[in-house]
Amino acid sequence: MASLKRIADATFDYEDAHYVIFGVPFDYTSSFRRGSSRGPIEVRRAYDNLESFDVNYEVDFSELPICDIGDIQVNEDASETVDLVEEVTSIITRDGKIPIMIGGEHSITGGSIRNFKDASMVIIDAHSDFRDSYMGNKHNHACVTHRALDVLGEGRIFSFGTRSTSREEFEDPDYHKVRFVSADEIRKEGIDRSLSKIEGKLRDKVYFSIDMDGIDPSFAPGVGTPEPFGLNDVDVRYLIRTLARKIYGFDVLEFTPDFDNGNTSMLAAKLIQDFIGSRETKKQFF
Repeated sequence: MASLKRIADATFDYEDAHYVIFGVPFDYTSSFRRGSSRGPIEVRRAYDNLESFDVNYEVDFSELPICDIGDIQVNEDASETVDLVEEVTSIITRDGKIPIMIGGEHSITGGSIRNFKDASMVIIDAHSDFRDSYMGNKHNHACVTHRALDVLGEGRIFSFGTRSTSREEFEDPDYHKVRFVSADEIRKEGIDRSLSKIEGKLRDKVYFSIDMDGIDPSFAPGVGTPEPFGLNDVDVRYLIRTLARKIYGFDVLEFTPDFDNGNTSMLAAKLIQDFIGSRETKKQFF
């Protein structure tokens, strides 16, 4: 492992853990602002400032079976990195544990999703990321939704917060096979109604992927490709809380710490807590 830094509340050994956190410091296909390779270390640093006890969930995270195995070692080859992420996630899921991946750029999700062929996928993202290839690379971060479609097939992917799609993507004959729920649609109808319209189509197992640029730059400015008019942080938390017990794989990525004062990394750290807390709490939110 490349990093010795661990999430503060990850006090359990791998064998005894239920949640396994790992970082993937990879950003070699980034097309605008690079720096997401520093995401894993910065989210762990931000997490140090969070309380272990959360009054909203009435859980103490330091007492929950959480393990952090550090960062996997990556090189500049996107295909090899995606394959490595698939291998690591395969081990974790095979052992009956829930992987929580910290990125890094969104291309790495293409490796994780290969281990969830029986699941639905929920994505938070400003961009449709539906190019079949970009900059000569089918594993570019701009292609992750297309790669997920290759694995899951039609009607299994639901992307929330979309507000940027190229003409090439829009005219792709497979574009309609993914349900893109735009940020405008969510603002008009509300997050609860937007989710209720697709919730019955979700399988009992969900992979949940958060590209931090899906959240409006006013909440998460430190991202690789910021896009105005996005989701608010509370709406994203609503989706996590509502779906938490169906989520068996989780990632948060695409934040570039050099472009803000640390608040994007802090939000990413808190979303990890929200996911675990939502699964472990005995309280009913909705």
